[in-house]
Amino acid sequence: MPASPPIRPATPADIPAILALMQGLAEYEKLTHLFAATEANLHTSLFGEQPAAQCLVVENETGTGLVAYALWFQNYSTFLAKPGLYLEDLYVHPDQRGKGIGKALLLRLAAIALERGYGRFEWTVLDWNQPAIDFYEGMGAQILPEWRIVRVAGDALVNMGKKGANHG
Repeated sequence: MPASPPIRPATPADIPAILALMQGLAEYEKLTHLFAATEANLHTSLFGEQPAAQCLVVENETGTGLVAYALWFQNYSTFLAKPGLYLEDLYVHPDQRGKGIGKALLLRLAAIALERGYGRFEWTVLDWNQPAIDFYEGMGAQILPEWRIVRVAGDALVNMGKKGANHG
């Protein structure tokens, strides 16, 4: 059995490599038209005064570059009255897949959720991504087909926010 890859928290020096991996994820998911992340806003999101997210990374065997990342943040369940861990992104570079890196990242995140007393560990998966669905189910995750993502972004968010400002 191969050794578990070394997983570590991201550092500010990792920002360019994480951004490159994020672009790879956008390409894989056919969502490059929505990709607007920059090194500056990623740095603020991960290492600013009030970080919005956390990130784990995996380096290649020689320690000279990143081959995977998992970016997550804390959410909250009112039903459990506990925080949860929400995985926003998990991406392994295509030439590194099949080496247990994705599994190791998911296991580490589950351990973090337990260490912090969280009640849930959840994420979304695109409905066409059957390899990922099979992988997640094989790890014990439950796909919730009755739930739908609701999103307000861009101009719709601006318009809704302006209307909301009049109700505060």
